[in-house]
Amino acid sequence: MKIVQVRRLLSFALLCVVALSGPAAWAVDAPSRPRTVVIGLDMSKSNPLVEDAAYAARVGQRTASELEALPLRSHVMLRTFGSYDISANALKIDEVISTRAKPEAVADGIGALISAVPELVAQGKLQAQGYTNVISFLENTSQLIDCNASDVTIILLTDGFEDSEYAKLTRGGSLPHPEALYRGCTELMMLGVGQGGGSPTVTKRVREQWAAWAEAAGFQKYTGLYDW
Repeated sequence: MKIVQVRRLLSFALLCVVALSGPAAWAVDAPSRPRTVVIGLDMSKSNPLVEDAAYAARVGQRTASELEALPLRSHVMLRTFGSYDISANALKIDEVISTRAKPEAVADGIGALISAVPELVAQGKLQAQGYTNVISFLENTSQLIDCNASDVTIILLTDGFEDSEYAKLTRGGSLPHPEALYRGCTELMMLGVGQGGGSPTVTKRVREQWAAWAEAAGFQKYTGLYDW
């Protein structure tokens, strides 16, 4: 029931944007290669996204800006991660850009949902979690996308502090060398890398760890932002 309520929030946000946009036709000059954008919300307790409303609003707006110009037939997927537990991460939202689901509407709806995360956690509709399984999330997500069929971008709203059986980055550990699961994929973007670490050198180390991981996994580009 809680997940249904969260999905209704996104649907309501999308409807509001469509209603305000009016009946003007939406068109593009020429067909563009569709994109796939996977948005992962790190629900671990160390991530300020789960409790800081101002931060959630900023990262929601930043994420929305990545979606506003998506071409037709692009696929937007939103998932949560944290603990290695399916029941704790049941929220799954999928949108395909079309003449009915315009990119601006999808962007605003996704941005509104991200901005509401602290409130949804406080209401018990989303669950703050005790671990940070970034790698396992990326491993599982690689089975859902095809980098040959579309330009794939993974956007993770995370502090980047892997805390799992793979690594403990908060304790000075290192990420394992990955398989090339994302060969040819466009970009791995992390928003909030190092948040809560309290040190620029810690942020630098975590960013470098993920940059090396992304390159080895096959991404063409890595972006790791502490702030923006």
